[in-house]
Amino acid sequence: MDVLTLSRIQFGATISFHYIYPPLSIGLGLLLVIMEGLWLKTGNDLYHQMARFWTRVFALTFGIGVATGIVMEFEFGTNWATYSRFVGDVFGSALAAEGIFAFFLESGFLAVLLFGWDKVGRKTHFFSTCMVCLGAHFSAVWIVVANSWMQTPAGYHIEGEGLHARAVVTDFWQVVFNPSSVERLCHTVCGAWCAGAFLVVSVSAYYLLKGKHIEFARKSLKFGLLVALGASLLQAVTGHISAQGVGKNQPAKLAAFEALYNTTSNAPMVLGFVDEKNEKVVGISMPGMLSFLTHNDFHTPVTGLNEFKPEDRPPVTASFLFFHGMVGIGLTMIAVAGLGFLYFHRGSLPQRRWLLWILVFSVLLPQIANQLGWFAAEVGRQPWLVYGVMRTPEGLSAVVKANTVLASLILFTLIYFLLFAVFVYLLNDKIQHGPQADDLVPSGKLALPVKH
Repeated sequence: MDVLTLSRIQFGATISFHYIYPPLSIGLGLLLVIMEGLWLKTGNDLYHQMARFWTRVFALTFGIGVATGIVMEFEFGTNWATYSRFVGDVFGSALAAEGIFAFFLESGFLAVLLFGWDKVGRKTHFFSTCMVCLGAHFSAVWIVVANSWMQTPAGYHIEGEGLHARAVVTDFWQVVFNPSSVERLCHTVCGAWCAGAFLVVSVSAYYLLKGKHIEFARKSLKFGLLVALGASLLQAVTGHISAQGVGKNQPAKLAAFEALYNTTSNAPMVLGFVDEKNEKVVGISMPGMLSFLTHNDFHTPVTGLNEFKPEDRPPVTASFLFFHGMVGIGLTMIAVAGLGFLYFHRGSLPQRRWLLWILVFSVLLPQIANQLGWFAAEVGRQPWLVYGVMRTPEGLSAVVKANTVLASLILFTLIYFLLFAVFVYLLNDKIQHGPQADDLVPSGKLALPVKH
């Protein structure tokens, strides 16, 4: 393979592995705030035990996430130097904001969250938990802003030509609130909430199956199912809004998502497989649904791929499969969370072992959906690195050789496989150990009541 293909595989592999962990941190951060807040409100020490257990899991995901995220920033300079030079002014401001407003905030208060349980008061510790959660969400804000600018660039002008060309920020707030940033941020955050919630659901269902930590599992499962159901429903809403934005700002991407070759009114959605040779989709057709979902009207035309030059079209089959896979899993999450919450509300969930086993493995659903969503967004943007401005081959480093990229790709794969094995081992160890009985009795300054 050539250096371009290898560089794309390397960056895709490293960011895919990294993207396992930030959504878990964001989702768990929200649940930690809920659990600890309820402990302060009700005085029920079971909530204290829950908060402490899930804090340990949060710390593990945060640590692995930091370790795997650093590599990507180096890859910008090694494999994609021309691109980094071009977007340095834009990305520099966004990533600097991420470091100042997100990473430092999250990591600074993380020390109090982890080690301050017995050393600071209840209000101080809860404030630290809120700041860690806020910092995790701020990380998503600035990373999504940077990526959304690649999808829908705004607030800049280009200085220089050729290898010396670079995008210079003219309006920082236009960069931040570019045409796709808000809708994509909402969709991404909902996916992160799903990831954290379904992890809590999975572990809690496992405890119920094994007959361990019953009260802890019931309470955790209740909150996990509530957040999972709410987040998965919001995910569907934000996904619909985001898809409408894609239709407006990146019509070639939307056409690739649905393998729509000819501009069509009453455009259908089709479930099936793509026949690129004959430019059609073979499967079950729902007439008018694509027009309605894109324009809120069954008869408004949807732009087809044939309106674009062949060299400006995204890969159709891959975009179609990634997008439809994401949507299918998103609907599955709604069904699983809804069914779990229904039987939990009726009090019969512990007796339905088949459903508990489904809930155990449901932890994989948001992870797969998040990965497929990212694949769909990035593959659908091709052949552009910055949409309509810079093509992907133009951003490649001029001096990097294929054998160098291949060697580092193999090395990164081995290291990341080892890191994942360590993560699974440590996570399983924490799950098998379960919540500590001592955590039911707050000690130190946390044992003191809150002064109103």
